[in-house]
Amino acid sequence: MSVIGRHALGLLEGPGIAAGPFTVGALTAVGEVTLFNAAPLRARLGADVSPDCADGELLLHCYARFGLDGIATADGMFALAIADGTDLVLIRDHVGTRTLFHARAGHGWAASTSLRALHRWPALRTGLHLPAVRSFLTFAYLPGRETLLRDISEVLPGRCVRLHDDGSMTEETYWEPIEIEDARSAADHALALRELLEDAVARRLPAGEPVGVLLSGGIDSSLVTALAAKLHDQRVRSYSISFGGATPNELAYSGLVATHCNTEHRILTVPGATVASRLAETVSLLDCPVGDPLTVPNLMLAEAVAADGIRVVLNGEGGDPVFGGPKNLPMLIFELSRDDPAPDARASAYLDSYRKCYSDLPVLLSPDVLTALTDAPPLTELIAPYLRQGRMTGLLNQLLHTNLRTKGAHHILTKVERLTAASGLEGRAPLFDRAVIDHAFRVPGRYKLAGTSEKWILKQAVRDLLPATIVDRPKSGMRVPVQQWLSGPLRELGHDLLLGSSARARGLFREDTIRSWLRGDGALLPRQGGKLWLVLSLELWLRSFDVGP
Repeated sequence: MSVIGRHALGLLEGPGIAAGPFTVGALTAVGEVTLFNAAPLRARLGADVSPDCADGELLLHCYARFGLDGIATADGMFALAIADGTDLVLIRDHVGTRTLFHARAGHGWAASTSLRALHRWPALRTGLHLPAVRSFLTFAYLPGRETLLRDISEVLPGRCVRLHDDGSMTEETYWEPIEIEDARSAADHALALRELLEDAVARRLPAGEPVGVLLSGGIDSSLVTALAAKLHDQRVRSYSISFGGATPNELAYSGLVATHCNTEHRILTVPGATVASRLAETVSLLDCPVGDPLTVPNLMLAEAVAADGIRVVLNGEGGDPVFGGPKNLPMLIFELSRDDPAPDARASAYLDSYRKCYSDLPVLLSPDVLTALTDAPPLTELIAPYLRQGRMTGLLNQLLHTNLRTKGAHHILTKVERLTAASGLEGRAPLFDRAVIDHAFRVPGRYKLAGTSEKWILKQAVRDLLPATIVDRPKSGMRVPVQQWLSGPLRELGHDLLLGSSARARGLFREDTIRSWLRGDGALLPRQGGKLWLVLSLELWLRSFDVGP
């Protein structure tokens, strides 16, 4: 621990690769920093920088010399806290791979890449933040600055937050995707994209080390696998999930890709009993619960990769939020039949399209909680700015921008980061590369959604790398047997947690609604499984963080 003026900067035990303190001139910093363009940054900085300095120190040099323009030119995964005079400066990477939280108590500020660490700050008297509960039940993650803990906020991606000694703060944006009209042909766009994809994968490959790839068999993970196999100096190892039994899966597709790309392939079977036994542990690793039933399988995959002696694992996350997957179709259909001219009608439709608990909130939340939320800002405020004419003019780009800055930053990337870091891995996502994203917003919408073909330009860019069966098949997604788990190995745990004394004392939910969902009442093909998963994940997280009523 180092004390610099009014700031104490140090490292905490736990998962992640936090390093420091680093000192450059009058600035001192700690953080979690992995840079993919370290060599060009060193060349730009010149002789002042040691050729073997740590990535965190290199990023601090960029900030010291060029300010936020220097941060904007960095490419990587980073969260950096800088003591700058009496100010504490917090910087989060462009897309939000690494997290950074801050809070004020008394006359001081505290910040951490770990929400749990900040929660333990003795001077902070925090508790449950009810508006965030409502947001989580709507989105299955938290889409903005708010956290589930009162008075603790998250730094948004692509932002620099300066915390001042007098308790005020200022925020600057150093990067945001911009829509640019680019009239090049589809072939030219595909060629440019291919070059960027190859560069993004190449920069994330660990030189002289084995690399793993999480392979589902969809176009996104398949193209990353193919490019890694083409570009890496060692044979790639690929990993897929099976839930066993008669659950529909994509193993035939992932096996086809593994054979085509000559990877060393491994299938990990995840039984429901294992999910039940490890769910609480997995939820406790997350700064925000994620209503994604793949969390335990994701952790088990990371552990399997680490057990094989691999330090870096690539994934195909990012294809949908960056290039336009099927999640946008309900919104596009809504727009065709829209008869409500109200500015927030589109935002309300977006919330409905998630198909989580948004429409159930009046019967799910207890009367006391609903009363407490009466004056809370409407949920539409979280996403409406992205869905209005402004930075993005076309509807598809507005949806992609929304998905990138909400689900991409606050669900996909942070979940992968936390669960891989807990296993001693670095999870890297080439499709979330900044240059790839910048190019995606230059591609005309008709090339991203071409008729009924989603992510068309992405498929064209890699068509020669993969079998047509993989490139042209419709997205089906992994079928996770949530309902089977909740009526089987998770049944007892679900009942005990959601109807137990702790949940009743917290008073968040109406017991009759929870009981009805647990019985599967009211629907021929119930969707209560996904909703119960949200509520169960929330309860486990609150217990892990010891958040009382």
